[in-house]
Amino acid sequence: MVSAPQPANQPVGRRNRRRNLGERLPFGERLLLVSRRVIHLPARVKELWGQFRLETRASYSLYSREIEAAKGGAHKGRLWWAKKFFTAVIDKLSPARRVVLLIALYVLFFPTEISWNTQHGSVRVISLDPRLGGLLLFLLLSLEIADRVLMKRDLQIAREIQSWLLPSKPPEVPGVEIAFDTRPANTVAGDYYDIIPRTASDASAAPTYLIAVADVVGKSIPAALLMASLQTSLKILNATAASLEQLVGAMNDYACSNSQGGLRFTTAFFAEYQPATRALTYINAGHNWPILRSRSGRIVYLDRGGLPLGVESRIAYDMGSAVMEAGDWLAIFTDGVVEAANEHATEYGVDRLIAVLGTGADSSPAEMLARIMADVGAFVGNQPQQDDITCLLMKAV
Repeated sequence: MVSAPQPANQPVGRRNRRRNLGERLPFGERLLLVSRRVIHLPARVKELWGQFRLETRASYSLYSREIEAAKGGAHKGRLWWAKKFFTAVIDKLSPARRVVLLIALYVLFFPTEISWNTQHGSVRVISLDPRLGGLLLFLLLSLEIADRVLMKRDLQIAREIQSWLLPSKPPEVPGVEIAFDTRPANTVAGDYYDIIPRTASDASAAPTYLIAVADVVGKSIPAALLMASLQTSLKILNATAASLEQLVGAMNDYACSNSQGGLRFTTAFFAEYQPATRALTYINAGHNWPILRSRSGRIVYLDRGGLPLGVESRIAYDMGSAVMEAGDWLAIFTDGVVEAANEHATEYGVDRLIAVLGTGADSSPAEMLARIMADVGAFVGNQPQQDDITCLLMKAV
Protein backbone atom coordinates (compact mmCIF):
# COMPACT_ATOMS: atom_id res chain seq x y z
CA MET A 1 0.00 0.00 0.00
CA VAL A 2 1.36 3.40 -0.92
CA SER A 3 1.76 6.00 1.78
CA ALA A 4 -0.62 8.93 2.05
CA PRO A 5 0.21 11.89 -0.22
CA GLN A 6 2.01 14.82 1.36
CA PRO A 7 0.04 18.05 1.86
CA ALA A 8 0.35 20.50 -1.01
CA ASN A 9 1.45 23.30 1.30
CA GLN A 10 4.41 21.38 2.72
CA PRO A 11 7.42 23.74 3.01
CA VAL A 12 9.78 23.44 0.05
CA GLY A 13 12.79 23.59 2.35
CA ARG A 14 11.75 20.40 4.13
CA ARG A 15 11.38 18.56 0.82
CA ASN A 16 14.82 19.67 -0.26
CA ARG A 17 16.37 18.65 3.05
CA ARG A 18 14.73 15.23 2.80
CA ARG A 19 15.91 14.77 -0.80
CA ASN A 20 19.45 15.88 0.06
CA LEU A 21 19.52 13.47 3.01
CA GLY A 22 18.48 10.60 0.74
CA GLU A 23 21.19 11.48 -1.76
CA ARG A 24 23.85 11.34 0.95
CA LEU A 25 22.78 7.93 2.24
CA PRO A 26 24.28 4.72 0.75
CA PHE A 27 22.00 2.55 -1.37
CA GLY A 28 21.36 -0.02 1.37
CA GLU A 29 20.44 2.63 3.93
CA ARG A 30 18.07 4.34 1.46
CA LEU A 31 16.36 0.99 0.90
CA LEU A 32 15.86 0.59 4.64
CA LEU A 33 14.54 4.17 4.87
CA VAL A 34 11.93 3.47 2.20
CA SER A 35 10.95 0.20 3.88
CA ARG A 36 9.95 2.05 7.07
CA ARG A 37 7.25 3.90 5.10
CA VAL A 38 5.42 0.68 4.24
CA ILE A 39 2.57 0.71 6.76
CA HIS A 40 -0.95 -0.61 7.21
CA LEU A 41 -0.02 -4.05 5.85
CA PRO A 42 -1.44 -7.35 7.14
CA ALA A 43 0.54 -8.92 9.99
CA ARG A 44 1.97 -11.75 7.87
CA VAL A 45 3.10 -9.36 5.13
CA LYS A 46 4.71 -7.12 7.74
CA GLU A 47 6.53 -10.10 9.18
CA LEU A 48 7.86 -11.11 5.76
CA TRP A 49 8.82 -7.51 5.00
CA GLY A 50 10.66 -7.26 8.31
CA GLN A 51 12.56 -10.46 7.55
CA PHE A 52 13.47 -9.09 4.12
CA ARG A 53 14.77 -5.89 5.72
CA LEU A 54 16.98 -7.88 8.09
CA GLU A 55 18.35 -10.03 5.28
CA THR A 56 18.94 -6.93 3.15
CA ARG A 57 20.82 -5.23 5.97
CA ALA A 58 22.96 -8.34 6.57
CA SER A 59 23.70 -8.82 2.86
CA TYR A 60 24.48 -5.16 2.28
CA SER A 61 26.89 -5.15 5.23
CA LEU A 62 28.86 -7.90 3.48
CA TYR A 63 29.65 -5.47 0.67
CA SER A 64 29.60 -2.21 2.61
CA ARG A 65 32.58 -3.24 4.74
CA GLU A 66 34.75 -3.40 1.63
CA ILE A 67 33.29 -0.16 0.27
CA GLU A 68 33.82 1.72 3.53
CA ALA A 69 37.39 0.44 3.72
CA ALA A 70 38.07 1.74 0.21
CA LYS A 71 36.28 5.03 0.94
CA GLY A 72 38.70 5.96 3.71
CA GLY A 73 36.38 8.58 5.24
CA ALA A 74 36.33 10.84 2.17
CA HIS A 75 33.06 11.94 0.56
CA LYS A 76 32.31 10.02 -2.64
CA GLY A 77 29.65 10.48 -5.29
CA ARG A 78 26.96 8.12 -6.54
CA LEU A 79 29.02 6.89 -9.47
CA TRP A 80 31.86 5.90 -7.15
CA TRP A 81 29.45 4.03 -4.84
CA ALA A 82 27.83 2.22 -7.79
CA LYS A 83 31.20 1.20 -9.20
CA LYS A 84 32.49 -0.10 -5.86
CA PHE A 85 29.26 -1.94 -5.11
CA PHE A 86 29.31 -3.62 -8.52
CA THR A 87 32.97 -4.56 -8.07
CA ALA A 88 32.25 -6.03 -4.63
CA VAL A 89 29.48 -8.19 -6.10
CA ILE A 90 31.64 -9.32 -9.03
CA ASP A 91 34.48 -10.32 -6.71
CA LYS A 92 32.20 -12.80 -4.93
CA LEU A 93 31.59 -14.77 -8.17
CA SER A 94 33.79 -17.35 -9.85
CA PRO A 95 35.58 -16.19 -13.07
CA ALA A 96 33.17 -18.13 -15.31
CA ARG A 97 30.11 -16.65 -13.62
CA ARG A 98 31.57 -13.15 -13.86
CA VAL A 99 31.67 -13.56 -17.63
CA VAL A 100 28.07 -14.81 -17.69
CA LEU A 101 26.93 -11.86 -15.57
CA LEU A 102 28.68 -9.29 -17.78
CA ILE A 103 27.22 -10.85 -20.94
CA ALA A 104 23.75 -10.93 -19.38
CA LEU A 105 23.91 -7.27 -18.35
CA TYR A 106 25.19 -6.21 -21.76
CA VAL A 107 22.42 -8.07 -23.61
CA LEU A 108 19.81 -6.80 -21.15
CA PHE A 109 20.70 -3.11 -21.47
CA PHE A 110 22.21 -3.01 -24.97
CA PRO A 111 20.20 -5.33 -27.22
CA THR A 112 21.84 -5.73 -30.60
CA GLU A 113 22.09 -7.94 -33.67
CA ILE A 114 25.06 -9.95 -34.93
CA SER A 115 25.23 -10.72 -38.66
CA TRP A 116 27.76 -12.50 -40.88
CA ASN A 117 28.04 -13.93 -44.38
CA THR A 118 28.02 -17.67 -44.84
CA GLN A 119 30.02 -19.67 -47.43
CA HIS A 120 26.96 -19.72 -49.70
CA GLY A 121 26.67 -15.95 -49.75
CA SER A 122 23.66 -15.70 -47.49
CA VAL A 123 23.51 -13.48 -44.45
CA ARG A 124 22.88 -14.92 -41.01
CA VAL A 125 21.54 -12.67 -38.28
CA ILE A 126 21.28 -13.40 -34.56
CA SER A 127 19.25 -10.99 -32.47
CA LEU A 128 20.43 -10.58 -28.87
CA ASP A 129 17.05 -9.97 -27.30
CA PRO A 130 16.84 -8.57 -23.74
CA ARG A 131 14.95 -11.73 -22.80
CA LEU A 132 18.19 -13.64 -23.42
CA GLY A 133 19.87 -11.43 -20.83
CA GLY A 134 17.09 -12.17 -18.37
CA LEU A 135 17.46 -15.88 -19.04
CA LEU A 136 21.20 -15.72 -18.37
CA LEU A 137 20.57 -13.86 -15.11
CA PHE A 138 18.05 -16.53 -14.10
CA LEU A 139 20.61 -19.24 -14.92
CA LEU A 140 23.21 -17.46 -12.81
CA LEU A 141 20.73 -17.09 -9.94
CA SER A 142 19.91 -20.82 -10.16
CA LEU A 143 23.58 -21.75 -9.90
CA GLU A 144 24.08 -19.50 -6.88
CA ILE A 145 21.01 -20.94 -5.17
CA ALA A 146 22.24 -24.48 -5.84
CA ASP A 147 25.58 -23.62 -4.22
CA ARG A 148 23.78 -22.10 -1.23
CA VAL A 149 21.59 -25.20 -0.78
CA LEU A 150 24.62 -27.51 -0.85
CA MET A 151 26.47 -25.31 1.63
CA LYS A 152 23.43 -25.14 3.91
CA ARG A 153 23.15 -28.92 3.88
CA ASP A 154 26.82 -29.30 4.81
CA LEU A 155 26.42 -26.70 7.57
CA GLN A 156 23.41 -28.55 8.94
CA ILE A 157 25.47 -31.74 9.15
CA ALA A 158 28.23 -29.76 10.88
CA ARG A 159 25.67 -28.40 13.36
CA GLU A 160 24.49 -31.92 14.20
CA ILE A 161 28.09 -33.04 14.77
CA GLN A 162 28.75 -29.98 16.94
CA SER A 163 25.67 -30.73 19.04
CA TRP A 164 27.21 -34.10 19.89
CA LEU A 165 30.22 -32.31 21.38
CA LEU A 166 28.08 -30.29 23.80
CA PRO A 167 26.10 -31.73 26.72
CA SER A 168 22.42 -32.17 25.94
CA LYS A 169 21.31 -31.82 29.58
CA PRO A 170 22.96 -30.70 32.84
CA PRO A 171 24.63 -33.41 34.91
CA GLU A 172 23.54 -34.24 38.45
CA VAL A 173 25.91 -32.35 40.75
CA PRO A 174 25.25 -32.57 44.51
CA GLY A 175 24.35 -29.28 46.14
CA VAL A 176 23.68 -27.25 42.98
CA GLU A 177 21.10 -26.95 40.21
CA ILE A 178 22.39 -26.20 36.71
CA ALA A 179 20.96 -24.92 33.44
CA PHE A 180 22.65 -23.87 30.20
CA ASP A 181 21.68 -22.75 26.74
CA THR A 182 23.35 -21.49 23.57
CA ARG A 183 22.13 -19.65 20.49
CA PRO A 184 24.57 -19.58 17.57
CA ALA A 185 24.67 -16.47 15.41
CA ASN A 186 25.08 -18.75 12.39
CA THR A 187 24.40 -22.43 11.79
CA VAL A 188 27.48 -23.45 13.78
CA ALA A 189 29.05 -21.63 16.71
CA GLY A 190 32.37 -20.97 18.39
CA ASP A 191 31.04 -21.08 21.98
CA TYR A 192 31.73 -24.08 24.20
CA TYR A 193 30.43 -25.16 27.60
CA ASP A 194 30.64 -28.35 29.62
CA ILE A 195 30.54 -29.77 33.15
CA ILE A 196 32.73 -32.86 33.56
CA PRO A 197 33.55 -35.06 36.57
CA ARG A 198 37.24 -34.64 37.39
CA THR A 199 39.77 -37.43 37.61
CA ALA A 200 41.33 -37.40 41.07
CA SER A 201 44.81 -38.69 41.87
CA ASP A 202 43.47 -40.22 45.08
CA ALA A 203 40.59 -42.64 44.63
CA SER A 204 39.32 -41.88 48.14
CA ALA A 205 39.11 -38.13 47.52
CA ALA A 206 35.72 -36.43 47.33
CA PRO A 207 34.45 -36.04 43.75
CA THR A 208 34.89 -32.69 42.02
CA TYR A 209 33.54 -31.25 38.78
CA LEU A 210 35.20 -29.21 36.07
CA ILE A 211 33.11 -26.31 34.71
CA ALA A 212 34.22 -24.84 31.39
CA VAL A 213 32.80 -22.02 29.25
CA ALA A 214 34.82 -20.75 26.30
CA ASP A 215 34.41 -18.39 23.36
CA VAL A 216 36.61 -18.77 20.30
CA VAL A 217 37.30 -15.50 18.51
CA GLY A 218 35.14 -15.15 15.40
CA LYS A 219 32.11 -17.23 14.51
CA SER A 220 30.73 -19.79 12.08
CA ILE A 221 32.92 -22.56 10.59
CA PRO A 222 36.45 -21.37 11.59
CA ALA A 223 35.38 -20.80 15.19
CA ALA A 224 33.48 -24.12 15.27
CA LEU A 225 36.57 -26.05 14.13
CA LEU A 226 38.69 -24.44 16.85
CA MET A 227 35.95 -25.13 19.38
CA ALA A 228 36.01 -28.84 18.48
CA SER A 229 39.79 -28.87 18.92
CA LEU A 230 39.43 -27.15 22.30
CA GLN A 231 36.85 -29.69 23.46
CA THR A 232 39.07 -32.61 22.47
CA SER A 233 42.13 -31.28 24.28
CA LEU A 234 40.07 -30.48 27.40
CA LYS A 235 38.65 -34.01 27.58
CA ILE A 236 42.13 -35.52 27.17
CA LEU A 237 43.71 -33.29 29.84
CA ASN A 238 40.81 -33.79 32.24
CA ALA A 239 41.43 -37.54 32.13
CA THR A 240 44.80 -36.92 33.79
CA ALA A 241 45.37 -36.09 37.45
CA ALA A 242 46.58 -32.58 36.63
CA SER A 243 45.58 -29.71 38.89
CA LEU A 244 43.34 -26.95 37.56
CA GLU A 245 46.34 -24.65 37.14
CA GLN A 246 48.28 -27.32 35.23
CA LEU A 247 45.27 -28.10 33.07
CA VAL A 248 44.74 -24.49 32.03
CA GLY A 249 48.45 -24.01 31.37
CA ALA A 250 48.51 -27.07 29.10
CA MET A 251 45.35 -25.86 27.34
CA ASN A 252 47.02 -22.51 26.70
CA ASP A 253 50.20 -24.11 25.30
CA TYR A 254 48.11 -26.27 22.98
CA ALA A 255 46.02 -23.27 21.88
CA CYS A 256 49.21 -21.29 21.12
CA SER A 257 50.34 -24.01 18.72
CA ASN A 258 47.15 -23.52 16.67
CA SER A 259 46.42 -19.81 17.08
CA GLN A 260 48.24 -18.41 14.01
CA GLY A 261 50.47 -16.22 16.12
CA GLY A 262 47.72 -15.20 18.54
CA LEU A 263 45.14 -14.24 15.90
CA ARG A 264 42.85 -17.17 16.76
CA PHE A 265 42.70 -16.90 20.53
CA THR A 266 40.04 -18.18 22.91
CA THR A 267 38.61 -16.58 26.03
CA ALA A 268 37.68 -19.17 28.63
CA PHE A 269 36.57 -19.67 32.21
CA PHE A 270 37.52 -22.85 34.05
CA ALA A 271 36.35 -23.74 37.55
CA GLU A 272 36.55 -26.77 39.81
CA TYR A 273 33.61 -27.26 42.14
CA GLN A 274 33.79 -29.41 45.29
CA PRO A 275 30.27 -30.39 46.42
CA ALA A 276 31.49 -31.52 49.86
CA THR A 277 32.77 -28.05 50.82
CA ARG A 278 30.86 -25.93 48.25
CA ALA A 279 34.25 -24.47 47.33
CA LEU A 280 34.83 -23.13 43.84
CA THR A 281 38.38 -22.58 42.53
CA TYR A 282 38.64 -20.92 39.16
CA ILE A 283 40.87 -19.42 36.46
CA ASN A 284 39.56 -16.73 34.14
CA ALA A 285 41.50 -16.72 30.87
CA GLY A 286 40.48 -13.33 29.47
CA HIS A 287 36.78 -14.19 29.60
CA ASN A 288 33.80 -12.04 30.56
CA TRP A 289 33.75 -11.92 34.35
CA PRO A 290 31.22 -14.44 35.69
CA ILE A 291 28.79 -13.03 38.23
CA LEU A 292 28.47 -14.60 41.67
CA ARG A 293 25.35 -13.23 43.34
CA SER A 294 24.89 -14.08 47.00
CA ARG A 295 21.50 -14.66 48.56
CA SER A 296 21.74 -11.22 50.18
CA GLY A 297 22.26 -9.57 46.77
CA ARG A 298 26.01 -8.98 47.03
CA ILE A 299 27.77 -9.17 43.65
CA VAL A 300 31.25 -10.64 43.21
CA TYR A 301 32.99 -10.79 39.83
CA LEU A 302 35.25 -13.80 39.23
CA ASP A 303 38.11 -11.98 37.50
CA ARG A 304 41.28 -13.76 38.66
CA GLY A 305 43.26 -15.45 35.90
CA GLY A 306 45.26 -14.14 32.98
CA LEU A 307 45.45 -13.82 29.19
CA PRO A 308 43.13 -15.60 26.77
CA LEU A 309 44.23 -19.01 25.53
CA GLY A 310 46.49 -18.90 22.50
CA VAL A 311 48.01 -15.44 23.01
CA GLU A 312 51.28 -16.30 24.79
CA SER A 313 52.65 -19.72 25.69
CA ARG A 314 54.20 -20.84 28.97
CA ILE A 315 52.59 -18.22 31.18
CA ALA A 316 51.34 -18.55 34.74
CA TYR A 317 47.67 -18.02 35.60
CA ASP A 318 46.37 -16.66 38.89
CA MET A 319 43.77 -18.78 40.60
CA GLY A 320 40.78 -17.41 42.50
CA SER A 321 38.35 -19.03 44.90
CA ALA A 322 34.83 -18.58 46.23
CA VAL A 323 32.27 -20.46 48.29
CA MET A 324 28.70 -20.99 47.11
CA GLU A 325 26.27 -20.88 50.01
CA ALA A 326 22.65 -21.97 49.71
CA GLY A 327 20.73 -19.50 47.55
CA ASP A 328 23.82 -18.14 45.74
CA TRP A 329 23.79 -17.81 41.96
CA LEU A 330 26.69 -18.18 39.52
CA ALA A 331 26.18 -16.84 35.99
CA ILE A 332 28.85 -17.67 33.38
CA PHE A 333 28.23 -16.20 29.93
CA THR A 334 29.91 -15.23 26.68
CA ASP A 335 30.13 -11.72 25.28
CA GLY A 336 27.21 -12.41 22.95
CA VAL A 337 24.88 -11.91 25.93
CA VAL A 338 26.08 -8.55 27.26
CA GLU A 339 27.09 -7.16 23.85
CA ALA A 340 23.76 -7.91 22.16
CA ALA A 341 22.70 -4.57 20.64
CA ASN A 342 19.32 -3.09 19.77
CA GLU A 343 18.42 -0.80 16.86
CA HIS A 344 19.99 2.17 18.65
CA ALA A 345 23.34 0.32 18.92
CA THR A 346 22.89 0.15 22.70
CA GLU A 347 24.32 -3.00 24.27
CA TYR A 348 22.41 -5.21 26.70
CA GLY A 349 25.14 -4.81 29.31
CA VAL A 350 26.07 -6.47 32.59
CA ASP A 351 23.76 -4.23 34.67
CA ARG A 352 20.66 -5.55 32.91
CA LEU A 353 21.84 -9.12 33.42
CA ILE A 354 22.36 -8.49 37.15
CA ALA A 355 18.90 -6.92 37.36
CA VAL A 356 17.29 -10.03 35.86
CA LEU A 357 19.23 -12.24 38.28
CA GLY A 358 17.91 -10.16 41.16
CA THR A 359 14.25 -10.25 40.15
CA GLY A 360 14.03 -14.05 40.02
CA ALA A 361 16.42 -15.17 42.75
CA ASP A 362 13.89 -17.72 44.11
CA SER A 363 13.28 -19.39 40.75
CA SER A 364 15.02 -22.47 39.34
CA PRO A 365 18.05 -22.13 37.00
CA ALA A 366 15.95 -23.33 34.05
CA GLU A 367 13.33 -20.65 34.72
CA MET A 368 15.99 -17.99 35.26
CA LEU A 369 17.76 -18.96 32.04
CA ALA A 370 14.52 -18.73 30.07
CA ARG A 371 13.91 -15.31 31.62
CA ILE A 372 17.40 -14.07 30.67
CA MET A 373 17.15 -15.32 27.08
CA ALA A 374 13.69 -13.78 26.69
CA ASP A 375 14.91 -10.46 28.12
CA VAL A 376 17.88 -10.38 25.73
CA GLY A 377 15.57 -11.17 22.82
CA ALA A 378 13.09 -8.46 23.81
CA PHE A 379 15.91 -5.93 24.20
CA VAL A 380 17.42 -6.69 20.79
CA GLY A 381 14.07 -6.79 19.01
CA ASN A 382 14.28 -7.43 15.28
CA GLN A 383 17.99 -6.74 15.03
CA PRO A 384 20.08 -9.60 13.63
CA GLN A 385 22.15 -11.57 16.14
CA GLN A 386 25.78 -10.54 15.74
CA ASP A 387 27.50 -13.10 17.98
CA ASP A 388 26.97 -16.49 19.56
CA ILE A 389 25.06 -16.34 22.85
CA THR A 390 25.82 -18.81 25.63
CA CYS A 391 24.85 -18.74 29.30
CA LEU A 392 25.41 -21.27 32.10
CA LEU A 393 23.69 -20.84 35.47
CA MET A 394 24.38 -22.59 38.79
CA LYS A 395 22.31 -22.20 41.94
CA ALA A 396 23.43 -23.56 45.30
CA VAL A 397 20.61 -25.36 47.11
